[in-house]
Amino acid sequence: MPRAFTGSYSPDGKRVAYEEISTQFVPDWYEMSEWRHYRGGRVHPIWIMTLADYSVEKLPRANSNDIDPMWIGNTVYFVSDRNYTANLFAYHLDTKKTEQLTHHDDFDIMNASAGSDAIVYEQAGYVHLFDVKTGQSHRVDIEVKGDLPWARPQMKKVASIIRGASLSPTGVRAAFEARGDIFTVPASQGDYRNLTRTSGAHEHSPVWSPDGSQLAWFSDASGEFQLMIGDQSGLAKPRAIALPTTAYYSAPIWSPDGKRLLMQDNHLDLWTLDVASGRATKIDSDTYYDPTRDIDAAWSPDSRWVAYSRNVESHLRAVFLYSVDEGKPHQITDAMSDAVSPAFDAAGKYLYFLASTDYGPRTGWLEMSALDRPVRRSVYLAVLPANEPSPFLPEAGDEPVRPIADATVALAAKPRSDTTATQLRVDLDGISQRILPVPVPAADLSDLQAGPAGTFFYTEALPNAAAGLRLNRYSIKEHSAMPFLDGIRSYTLSGDRKKLLYQGAHGAPESRWGIVGTDKPAKVGEGALNLGQLEMLVDPRAEWAEIFKEAWRTQRDYFYDPKMHGANWQSVYEKYSALVPYVGHRADLGYLIAMTGGELTVGHSYLTGPGDEPEEQPENVGLLGADFAVENGHYRIAHIYSGENWNPELRAPLSAPGIHVAEGDYLLEVNGRPVAAPANLYSFFQGTAGHQTTLRVGKSATGEGSRLVTVVPIANEDGLRTRAWVEENRRKVDQLSGGKLAYVWLPNTAGPGYTAFTRYFYAQQEKEGAIIDERYNHGGLVADYIVNELDRKPMGYFATRDGRVSTSPIAGIYGPKVMLINESAGSGGDALPYYFHLRQIGPLVGMRTWGGLVGTLGTPPTIDGGGITAPSLAFYSLQGKWAVENEGIAPDVEVEYDPTQVLKGHDPQLERAVQEGLALLKQKPVVHVARPAPIDRTSKP
Repeated sequence: MPRAFTGSYSPDGKRVAYEEISTQFVPDWYEMSEWRHYRGGRVHPIWIMTLADYSVEKLPRANSNDIDPMWIGNTVYFVSDRNYTANLFAYHLDTKKTEQLTHHDDFDIMNASAGSDAIVYEQAGYVHLFDVKTGQSHRVDIEVKGDLPWARPQMKKVASIIRGASLSPTGVRAAFEARGDIFTVPASQGDYRNLTRTSGAHEHSPVWSPDGSQLAWFSDASGEFQLMIGDQSGLAKPRAIALPTTAYYSAPIWSPDGKRLLMQDNHLDLWTLDVASGRATKIDSDTYYDPTRDIDAAWSPDSRWVAYSRNVESHLRAVFLYSVDEGKPHQITDAMSDAVSPAFDAAGKYLYFLASTDYGPRTGWLEMSALDRPVRRSVYLAVLPANEPSPFLPEAGDEPVRPIADATVALAAKPRSDTTATQLRVDLDGISQRILPVPVPAADLSDLQAGPAGTFFYTEALPNAAAGLRLNRYSIKEHSAMPFLDGIRSYTLSGDRKKLLYQGAHGAPESRWGIVGTDKPAKVGEGALNLGQLEMLVDPRAEWAEIFKEAWRTQRDYFYDPKMHGANWQSVYEKYSALVPYVGHRADLGYLIAMTGGELTVGHSYLTGPGDEPEEQPENVGLLGADFAVENGHYRIAHIYSGENWNPELRAPLSAPGIHVAEGDYLLEVNGRPVAAPANLYSFFQGTAGHQTTLRVGKSATGEGSRLVTVVPIANEDGLRTRAWVEENRRKVDQLSGGKLAYVWLPNTAGPGYTAFTRYFYAQQEKEGAIIDERYNHGGLVADYIVNELDRKPMGYFATRDGRVSTSPIAGIYGPKVMLINESAGSGGDALPYYFHLRQIGPLVGMRTWGGLVGTLGTPPTIDGGGITAPSLAFYSLQGKWAVENEGIAPDVEVEYDPTQVLKGHDPQLERAVQEGLALLKQKPVVHVARPAPIDRTSKP
């Protein structure tokens, strides 16, 4: 497994002090979070290695994070948070004592570097110099004046950062939220308008009023979110309406009469707000948090009812009808299926919705058991008036009998309007018996919205998920559905239901959106809007101040603990916001936000994205999937990684059929350019990734007998090298155990980890036991599926006439299991060994895990697409105590990853795990019960 080292040599060059970190587990939240007071097992201790014999010693550690080892004289200096705030320490090799040298108690020392007699470090945004001889430090006054062009006000194109959209009542204009401003764009004639023009505020979720004269949106211009009502021209100052709580609000929906708005907050509440008075009323609260689904809500055509779906106690969703007149909700589905996406027919007779009877396993959205569980939904309608017949009654097809005069009148009559101004009739008694299936094949359906009277739209997942969604249109009159638009990501309807705004799944951001009529099928690209014209004046400094407050407020509103782990969150804001005026680059702001988040003392506090940082184009450098050594002044191939050429993600350039390159060959030329040391080998491969590249290789450095081969370099070797590590471990376990133990490595507890377990565990079912290696596990979901499979017990056997006897269950390994853990396994990689240990499946071998089990479930992005997590999911034990977070999972058998042994080609943790597995096998061998003798059913008892 690749590892990264940071450290320094002793003055005589015979020893090195280093901090050892796994490159397999260095995500943003390690690099960008401040780890104030954090005591997880993530960071390795500092080691001192004698290079002559590779012997090592470990610096004394006080359950702390020790970083940046620096060697001056006979002393190793380093940064440690052992007294909570990170300060500079010294370890004196002669006395073997550790001494604290600085005593900062407000901000951590973030990094340090040493010269011959001094150490420079950054703290509180200033550079400090520590004099080794005097033991004193002082702040260095540095004055640097730069043009900082990225901090100047500038025009920015914003089509690539559109987040919210809605269509005007007749579909002549669309409203968009882009980079915190509200724009409207014409379908054909006219120009775009920016209604807000505020770099220092975040406006979002625009929605048109039913008469088209106004728009509503949310804005935090006051410091907290408010509801804004503004005219469509953007010329008048919008009206601000205070919201009922300090929270993040979203999904506003106007009532058809224009008197009220629906909205929901991040605390699972659904509200209705009276536009005239500004008074808000809570309709309902969801039962459970589910990051995969919001509350689905829709108004009735007469504005007197709200249909919505939410979780009930079973974690399935039911459809409810809220009566505005009564001020109370009524459940109309029985929650024996998962019912979502309710929508009233435009004529008011029906309520449409989607429901699934196989959604149950997916309610465990946090668990791996929910993976590979396809969901099929069907369409239903509820007949709202008790006296309304089913639209699906059998039709005889007879000619109607009526007087001629009446027929003439009937032919001359005007068709009924698509909408009704009369009050909707909803008979709640017996409504469950008036729920009918709509003849639409069950499939992966979602996002049902009502179209013109007697029609509705819904999306369907296409077989190729990358192709986007198919939008279908169903007609009650015709009793049939037809494809309407393929390859979309989302859609919304105009108020009169005659136009539709769609977002295409592919293409440039400025060309993905379009407006089409709802009367006939369309294609992506029709009615395209000109969004490339959207631009706004961005004042970076005003935006940075807004983003900082947004990030701080996100933590306040989303963090799982309203007490903020004891931090005075207002004081934290005041402490760090004082540094915002000194921010000169978007990266500086990210650094400051990460430090602020660190005050929560929680493991999953990290930036969700860099935001609008000036882009740097990475170099295209091709790689051959090989290790090289320098011999005779040239580069010689020391090792070729074989990969899996049938797997596109593990293609090995030098091991493909017909590529006659072997270990020991010299690489002499790349595309005709001579290659020789000490020139940087990789400089010859610039621009070659994914392109045919001609190599000259030979057995001799002189080029005698050399040959030309054409290969296609790859852009990344991580997959090849990781697979090589996994396969080497599997072979080693097989060898050390005499073929008795399987080996399975789990890179994470998300999709790739699920795939790795399914592939490797069941492919080794002939083994008697298994080593489950979750070192460097990145986490993801909770690995209940893996624990359940490991904890399977045999319950009998099945015999057939031919072939061998099979256990029941057939799938499984029923002997002992041992799990490998280390400091670089965290999050779901903490939960897995916790559950493994709780089930008493087997021993844990290695080192204490990272200790991060307060997870994050998603937060709204800041104006420029950046943001920070607010860990919102915390774990506690069956004993009612907070567990794992900031503690990690301790091994039953502690084994260091001893560098001395590693350099000799050993993996001490893996080897000890095999020993433990074999010892368990010896204590309790796997017993195979022989097939009984045949039964003679003819003899009498």
